[in-house]
Amino acid sequence: MSVRRLDPVQPESFAFTPANLIWAKEAIRKYPEGKQASAVIPLLWRAQEQNEGWVSRPAMEYVADMLGMSFIRVYEVATFYTMFQLSPVGRKAHVQVCGTTPCMLRGSEELMKVCRHRISPEQHHLSADGDFSWEEVECLGACVNAPMVQIWSDTYEDLTPETFEKVLDFYANGKRPKPGPQNGRQFSAPEGELTSLTDKALYGKERTFTRMEAPPPAPPAQPAAAAPPSNAAKPQPAAAETAPAVKSPSPVKTAEAPVALAKMEEKAGAQPKKPETAAPADRVESKPELLTQPRSGKGDDLKLIWGVGPKLEKMLHDMGVWHFDQIASWTRAELKWVDARLEGFKGRAERDEWVKQAQKLATGWRPDNAVGEKPGK
Repeated sequence: MSVRRLDPVQPESFAFTPANLIWAKEAIRKYPEGKQASAVIPLLWRAQEQNEGWVSRPAMEYVADMLGMSFIRVYEVATFYTMFQLSPVGRKAHVQVCGTTPCMLRGSEELMKVCRHRISPEQHHLSADGDFSWEEVECLGACVNAPMVQIWSDTYEDLTPETFEKVLDFYANGKRPKPGPQNGRQFSAPEGELTSLTDKALYGKERTFTRMEAPPPAPPAQPAAAAPPSNAAKPQPAAAETAPAVKSPSPVKTAEAPVALAKMEEKAGAQPKKPETAAPADRVESKPELLTQPRSGKGDDLKLIWGVGPKLEKMLHDMGVWHFDQIASWTRAELKWVDARLEGFKGRAERDEWVKQAQKLATGWRPDNAVGEKPGK
């Protein structure tokens, strides 16, 4: 950091205006007793704003007296932070040109040439009319929009020497140009057309997401085949295609079949089959009450259900759901039936508690802002 000195020409005195004095006392009261010195930066900043953009020695002494600090402590703060100007600056604009690497690579040196030509060959010097001053500073935090400058509390980005001249013309005429990028870019968006995420449906209220389904469960393991009896014959190799077909044993008579089969399984050590269990209740689907058209020719505004938009409302209408009391009466099985038919929105009805919301809306309750407040709360 370069050495920072007080300006050789100083005013005789400094004092806050009545309004700024009230503000300063309120700022000091924000800090606990014995810690009033913590207000030194905001007070110096307010003094700089009042003193046409720079902090004089009398202003530092005034702030030191208010905070019960020695002058040297306030001087250390004012000379350390480059946001405090120690010499008079331009009445209309003090230009801070970023000279850090991204801005340098993008042409900030050309902006400094404009400053040297139009304002002053040297930094921290006033222009001939006293309206402008300039300095080179470190990173101002808008690297993606390099090169850029800051004038007072506004930044002007994506500059060329020509557009920078226009910004200065505005200030010269007592006007404030629009801050931000000066090349038509929107904030820090990419220059030119978008190359990714170009589908506008991604940003729409009715965007859908593909849910990753869990893999199907593995089939139950089959019981291992029982070992053949010790006196059983060893398995024979498969017969060649030319071997004569083996004559099938005579079929067991119908009446004897169950008894014979039981004996064969008992002999082979086979385990008896377990009876199939019924599916869990929450997996069963049951069709709810559906209508071919709304009662009295007009249905309820289903969009008042948090999570239901125009597309979902149309899907419900096509299904035969028009009224809050229909949804309010759904059982868990009926909710499963509806959810299975909400293509692209599966899981939404249960996750957003449609039944609970509809029960409240069916009583006549409405959110204050009509849409946006979840009725279930």
